[in-house]
This record gives sequence, structure tokens and C-alpha cells, in this order.
Amino acid sequence: MTHHLNDQSRRVTVGPKVFILCLTLLLAVTVGSIGCRRHNPANEKRYDLKGTVVAVEPEKHLVTLSHGAVKDFMPAMTMPFTLPDDYYLQNLAVGDEVNATLVVDGSQSWLENVAITRETTDPTATSGGITEAKPGDAVPDYTMVNQDGKDIRLRNFHGKTVLLTFIYTRCPLPEYCNLMSTNFAAVDRQLQQQPDVYAKTHLLSITIDPEYDTPKVLRSYGSAFTEKYENETFEHWDFATGSEDQIKGVAQFFGLRYFQSNNQIVHALRTVVIGPDGKVVKVYRDNQWKPEDVVAVMKQAAGA
Repeated sequence: MTHHLNDQSRRVTVGPKVFILCLTLLLAVTVGSIGCRRHNPANEKRYDLKGTVVAVEPEKHLVTLSHGAVKDFMPAMTMPFTLPDDYYLQNLAVGDEVNATLVVDGSQSWLENVAITRETTDPTATSGGITEAKPGDAVPDYTMVNQDGKDIRLRNFHGKTVLLTFIYTRCPLPEYCNLMSTNFAAVDRQLQQQPDVYAKTHLLSITIDPEYDTPKVLRSYGSAFTEKYENETFEHWDFATGSEDQIKGVAQFFGLRYFQSNNQIVHALRTVVIGPDGKVVKVYRDNQWKPEDVVAVMKQAAGA
């Protein structure tokens, strides 16, 4: 059943405003910059699109959807789309299922006729009300298992500045988990060039796919990113797994929601700097951060 928004409900069908996302169309659609441009209705092509909300970014007028195949246009994938109206951006929630019309006009595209077909059952998963850790919050002493099959606790890293992120090894999106791990490898290399800082820092990647990502899988995955393979000791960068409840507890503390859809795990992004005192220093909610900027934050937090 489609939901509509009134004074008592938070769901709505569509409005007419258009805020356009510039795309480069190659084999698939790659997100470009947003801009208000003229468009010719005669050139517009419309496609039915159905998907699940992964993330909502009101300030960018973007909603990221994990969607099924769009007939005669593109295969199933997870990607951001421009959403026309602020009203939707304030009322969509992670986990909502939506039907929409994808309008493509040359190198521009946007969503119209947005309708919620099923609301998320997670009461905290709203676009603006997701509970998440903020700078100054103490991080609980979570227990997990690392790539060597050894129990680790976050308190093991007290006294060091920790860079933490969430990944899963089968993630098909190059700009999500693969980018996070590539960036972490770059951070690791930069820190190695400063031995005094290196000794005061640690990296931690946590899988959100514990059923598949066993310690053995994580060891292989991690050593490939450091390019040390069988010589990797993981003294500075741990890859952690655990039970589903353990992982979900850590993820939810940092505001990360994820779920299964279209045979993949749909998820947003969280990368966190934790200070030597075990408190949150900075939270990155997207993939726009640069390794050199994070290194600078880590150095400052480490007092180096």
C-alpha cells in the first residue's frame, strides 16, 4: 500500500519541483555534480524505478537507493539520485521502499513521482533522526574477533588513536567498501613514514557480513590491501568480525544501518576517529574524506 503524508503521517507521494543531478552515462550511470539547468521535455526519457533507501543527504538533495534493474536502461545497483523536493528529503528514512520515475535528459537525471510502498520498521532510521555517536561520546568496550581468530576489545586500544570503519569483503561497489579499504591502506602507509605517530595509532575495519567474513577471509582480504600478503602481521591494522548481534551493536552505536537486499548488503558509510581516551573525535558519514586529512586529525588526537 502506498502511504501519503498528512498532519499525522510522515509519508507522501510526489511534488513537482525538479533539482537536477548531472550524470555521466557510460556503461552505467555515474553520479556527477548537481545543478539547476534547463531541460527539454521532448528529450526526456522516463523509467520506472523501485528500490530501498540506503541514505538520505538533504543538504545535497540526494537519496541513495539500492534498486532493481531498470528496464531498457541499467542493471540493479546501489547509487545516489537527485530528489526534487526538500519535503521528501526530510521524510524519507533508511530502509523505506519506494517507487519512483527516473527522468533522464541527456547528461541530467532526477527522480519524480516518488511514493513510499513500505515504511522501515526501524523507528530510529529516519533521514534526520538516526541516533549516532558524536564527538566527545565514550565508545563502549565492544568485543569482537580479529583476523587471527583472537578476541579483541576496544579497550585494548586505549592510549592510541584509532581509525575505525565498516566494510564487507563481497561489497560490489568500488566507491564504498573498496574505497574505504584503499583509503585505510593509504593512511597506514602515511603513518608508517612517521614512526612516533605510527606507534600511537591503530586501524580497525569491522565487517558487517560476519556470516561470510570469517577470520580467514578477513586475513586474506586485509593482507591484499596492505600488499604484504603472507608477511602481514596485522600489528597496526585489525580486521574484525563477531556474532551478528555484536556487529550490529557496534554499527548502531555509530549510526550505521544495513540490511540484505538484492543479494547484497545495503549500507551507508561510517568512518570514525577515536581518541586515546576512548572517546569519539570525528565521524565521517560519507566517502569524501581524504587519507591525508584523516592522518592530520589522527596526529592531532594522538598529540603528535
